[in-house]
Amino acid sequence: MHGNSITRLLLVEDDPGAAALLRSMLKERRSPGTEFTHLGQMSAAEQYLAEHSVDVILLDLGLPDAQGLEAVRRARAAAPRTPLVVLTGLDDDSLAVQALQEGAQDYLIKGQIEPRGVLRALRYAVERKTIEEALFQEKQHAQVMLNCIGEAVVCTDISGNITFLNLVAKNMSGWSWHEAEGQPMAETLRIIDADSRETITNPMAIATPNRSVRLPANCILIRHDGVEIPIEDSGSSIYYRAGRAAGAVIVFHDVSAVRAMSLELTYSAQHDFLTGLPNRLLLNDRIHQAIALAPRHKKQVALLFLDLDGFKHINDSLGHPIGDKMLQSIARRLVNCVRASDTVSRQGGDEFVILLAEADQWEDIATTARRVLHAVAEVHSIDQYDLHVTTSIGVSVFPDDGLDAETLIRNADTAMYQAKENGRQSCQFFKPEMNARAVERQSIEEGLRCALERNEFVLHYQPKVNLRTGAITGAEALMRWTHPARGLLSPAQFIPIAEDCGLIVPIGHWALREACRQAQTWVDAGLPAATMAVNVSSLELQQEHFLPGLFAILDETGLDPRFLEIELTESVLMEHSESAASILQSLREKGVQVAVDDFGTGYSSLSYLRKFPVDALKIDQSFVSHISTAADNASIVTAVISMARSLKLRVIAEGVETLEDLSFLQTHQCDEGQGHYFGRAVPADQFAVLLERGLLETVAAEDLERRIAALERELAERDRRTARVDLENARLKKIVEDLENANRAVIHPNLNAQSTGREESILRIRQQE
Repeated sequence: MHGNSITRLLLVEDDPGAAALLRSMLKERRSPGTEFTHLGQMSAAEQYLAEHSVDVILLDLGLPDAQGLEAVRRARAAAPRTPLVVLTGLDDDSLAVQALQEGAQDYLIKGQIEPRGVLRALRYAVERKTIEEALFQEKQHAQVMLNCIGEAVVCTDISGNITFLNLVAKNMSGWSWHEAEGQPMAETLRIIDADSRETITNPMAIATPNRSVRLPANCILIRHDGVEIPIEDSGSSIYYRAGRAAGAVIVFHDVSAVRAMSLELTYSAQHDFLTGLPNRLLLNDRIHQAIALAPRHKKQVALLFLDLDGFKHINDSLGHPIGDKMLQSIARRLVNCVRASDTVSRQGGDEFVILLAEADQWEDIATTARRVLHAVAEVHSIDQYDLHVTTSIGVSVFPDDGLDAETLIRNADTAMYQAKENGRQSCQFFKPEMNARAVERQSIEEGLRCALERNEFVLHYQPKVNLRTGAITGAEALMRWTHPARGLLSPAQFIPIAEDCGLIVPIGHWALREACRQAQTWVDAGLPAATMAVNVSSLELQQEHFLPGLFAILDETGLDPRFLEIELTESVLMEHSESAASILQSLREKGVQVAVDDFGTGYSSLSYLRKFPVDALKIDQSFVSHISTAADNASIVTAVISMARSLKLRVIAEGVETLEDLSFLQTHQCDEGQGHYFGRAVPADQFAVLLERGLLETVAAEDLERRIAALERELAERDRRTARVDLENARLKKIVEDLENANRAVIHPNLNAQSTGREESILRIRQQE
């Protein structure tokens, strides 16, 4: 359900190490105001819950003072309306199922817990508890209504003939009083057993004085028109004062609604409330059944784990009602993609799992996956919108990729994330090495959570150069992570992970503050003013406090806003066009510059670009590379420069590597450039030297050093070829003589001076040899 947030979490766990691990997993994934409480015993938890309310309880089933189901029952008694997620061991599947039957919403298996799985389990537990509460309220309301309508009352004489029907009995039975009066009750109000279809004995026949007799459960009243009505009833004989039997009274009521509610509750416990698809509990049961039958039928069992690409943008921009309809549309399409024997399940959020219970071969699984990719990608017409999403699919197969439901789902989930990394809207079968990458990714994610506290991040600065004057115009701040075990890591090795787990927001805030502080430090040292460029991610831009935080950093560091340049990719601008335009306008009013990074790799158009108050375009390095030899790249770069000039924007070329790249850009009047030709990203102290000496002087000095080194290598090579000197001299002498003869014969008199210079050069070479 949308809108459910976890702000107060209680962990009941006696293992401090496990508690610390869970706290670390949840620390950065929770909202800033979330309260995390850890207690080691059930008694302490009961006392705490008596005085405090929490949003969800995470409960270990092996506590010192409460074991197994006892812990669940005590937790439910202490907080009956609070979502409960239990922690079990690897071999406690049956205990976990019993815990769910006792009222827990979900369970996690120790040793297989991942941050993503913890967050998902807690969120789904809150969703399921909300559904249970809503259904409970509906049931209570239905029961009150049933109590208000009254009971059916039928009276008979001593012979069993009907003497009276009240209004409720008339309506239920379909008999009027005049039709039923004097008729045998066994013929008029026929009551049968729903299972055996046999007539129930008249209660009066077995009733005794002062004691009512209840009819067997699961009884059905057959109306006058043949309609069957489930009922519950009781009967009692009527006696005169002298003890002589006078007749009987039978009281019964319609239990159709109660039984329907019971069936509905059973259905709701096993199905997703939004789409009606089987939920995780029912899916696991069907996976177990499929695994049990697979060897007998000589079939494979395949799981397809789906995560939607682009759904969050639709949900955030158009609202949850549209998002819900989108999920329902996708659910219908997925059901149409599979056979009746297969199962489509919604796990929660925008995640689905498809169980192919009897797969013949790998090609069949791949065919189904392709059909799903195509079905999801087709346009969804919802209200007045034509919406597009895609999906990434991970596949695991029994028995190759796992022997139980948990392993198969986990491995399919891992493969799905690999599909996303491969470019999305694709299918990826699980491979064992993916687990190794997942473990490595998890290790990096855990390290990132502590990196800021340990001051492990550092910024390096790459110069941006005016291509007309050669002067440094600014620096781009590029993050490096000094990992305690892996050494210095580039942004490509950890930034995507930081974005996936939400850590990019605090990391980006630190980078922005550090870059502004360093820029002001150079200004205070009297170095030439240079614009500081800082990359900002989509998640940072969406933060409510992004602008106030940025302006606070400028005030704190004292940096002139004109010397700060925010770099945003064009995809970020397109995905959040309305909010981005407002933010960019605020930055312009403050004096902060904005550059569109990696321009040309996204899907922006000229009409969209004109909406945004930006100052510069940065041509992606993939287009600058081999610009002098690749005609397509040259055309793109030329077009971007022309477009930028028409919009009065600066153009910055990334990835300038060679003199040929530089010459092309200068010829086409590109404003600025950065790349290894001018210098790699360096620490702050080394960049200060560049600012102090000037880039042209530094580049010239480095070029001279390279030429000297090359000359030394050439001389060393000549020393190793001393045995061939005579032969080379003779050949060179012959070449010189031929050149002299040719010059005298064909060179124009006006070029005599130039020819003489060439001859002198040749003679000097001969002398050196």
